[in-house]
Amino acid sequence: MTVNVESLKKVYFLGIGGIGMSALARYLNSAKVQVHGYDRTPTTLTSQLEKEGISIHFSDLPELLTDDFDIVVYTPAIPESLAEYRKAVKMNIPMMKRSELLGLLTKSNKTLAVAGTHGKTTVSSMLAHILYSSSQGCTAFLGGISKNYDSNLLINHSSHYMVTEADEFDRSFLRLYPWLAIITSADADHLDIYQNHETLLQAFAEFTSHISTDGYLLIKQGIELPFTTSINHIYTYSITEEADFAIENLLLINGKYSFTLLTPEGAIEGFNPILPGLFNVENCIAAAAAAWLSGTKPLDIIKGINTFLGVKRRFDHRVIKPDFLYIDDYAHHPEELKACITSVRKLYPGKKITGIFQPHLYTRTRDFAEGFASSLSLLDQLILLDIYPAREKPIAGVTSQMLLDMTPIDNKMLLSKEQAIAYIKNHKPDILLTLGAGDIDKLVTVIEKLFI
Repeated sequence: MTVNVESLKKVYFLGIGGIGMSALARYLNSAKVQVHGYDRTPTTLTSQLEKEGISIHFSDLPELLTDDFDIVVYTPAIPESLAEYRKAVKMNIPMMKRSELLGLLTKSNKTLAVAGTHGKTTVSSMLAHILYSSSQGCTAFLGGISKNYDSNLLINHSSHYMVTEADEFDRSFLRLYPWLAIITSADADHLDIYQNHETLLQAFAEFTSHISTDGYLLIKQGIELPFTTSINHIYTYSITEEADFAIENLLLINGKYSFTLLTPEGAIEGFNPILPGLFNVENCIAAAAAAWLSGTKPLDIIKGINTFLGVKRRFDHRVIKPDFLYIDDYAHHPEELKACITSVRKLYPGKKITGIFQPHLYTRTRDFAEGFASSLSLLDQLILLDIYPAREKPIAGVTSQMLLDMTPIDNKMLLSKEQAIAYIKNHKPDILLTLGAGDIDKLVTVIEKLFI
């Protein structure tokens, strides 16, 4: 479908409350496009969109779809049984997925796209902050709420740089044609879409073929993709191995890391990121390397890294007290859980860690059950919630009880959200983690109020 984005006057979003959808809605709204949208439930984010002048409703009301809408943008999570979706199809209103609209918006810019099965939200938000706060500037569509800006959208119309996540779910990233791409990880995930790891790797390889011939690929050392590419500029980065971008003089003092960045043209000293966690040092390397390849001045890179406050729900320290620490994290893959828990263990040795985990999707729980059990066993205590189904229907035998039985630790229990809150209130742990990508975030403010 060919759509001239600049000519849009009235757009309808199905699933407007999603993090990626809402950023696009905000962008169009800022460009004086009339934006209307539907979502299943109100959230803090939809309330913010309404305050910005966007009309949103939470009931399936097909009568609101009229023939004066230029396009209907929808998320893959929207069921085709939705009456509004069926009405749009029947009326022949042009329809496009979120990824298609994002692809159109990024095509005419110098786009820096961050791909990876994990790490992409933090890296893209960090990279966007570096560029946005420098003389280069950028517009950015983020997959999380940047704590520096309390938003998932940054706009600078005078800059030709655009930063975005390149999401592998539903093969969305194949709609993008970046000038520079980062690949942070390529672990098996979304096997409901890809069936096996090899097919996922092939999709990442295809994504790299979309990079402009004068552009750059920055890939984590050790990731092997089955690609053949015409890109002349391929660079690697690593926190532990030899690579084009690496680090030296890594120090951990009072829970915070400092390091020197090694680039193909010499060392850059003075990195003291606010973000804790060794995995965030690796994220810093990726973001700094991409900024360096984009021509950002070293002092601007240092300033951007050292002033980046992080992303909500990404290793997000919510309560810090001498006798209690609470961290909220979006981790929903075994590798992400492992990285989060081991980082907490390294930062706070000797403390007992309790984790409340909400599995996300029946297929992911089934496909990675052993990995989840292994990662969750790194906790001292596990509180497991029921699986968050999102777009999926139940799968026989795939339950949180199954996962609980597989996890080889003694101190574990399966609770409802309400029971989990009551338990935490009565048995305050040394360190509490809330983990997962479903609606576990609804517990965050409740837990904060218990202990602040």
